[in-house]
Amino acid sequence: MARVSLFKLPKYNYFNYQPRYYDPEKEARDERTAVILSEMGVKDENTEEVEPTYRATIKGKMRHYYSPRAKSNKQSNIRLLLIAGFLFFLSYFLIFY
Repeated sequence: MARVSLFKLPKYNYFNYQPRYYDPEKEARDERTAVILSEMGVKDENTEEVEPTYRATIKGKMRHYYSPRAKSNKQSNIRLLLIAGFLFFLSYFLIFY
């Protein structure tokens, strides 16, 4: 006998996850080799250009902090608080007077 339900129950989600093979020693070795070759000035066609792992991100963070969008978000939040305060005062005045 089939069960009748008032609510639609969610079905289980199945994922086909296949992890990739990751060898941190090989990556470190390739990075060291690329750095040594770049110091020596040798360009090999088979080696990839490996960028340094550290990048200074302070400039990008400061640019995001002072962006015009952040300024407009602050202004819209202040405007929203002023409107909410005015409506609260108006409703308080209408209820108690």
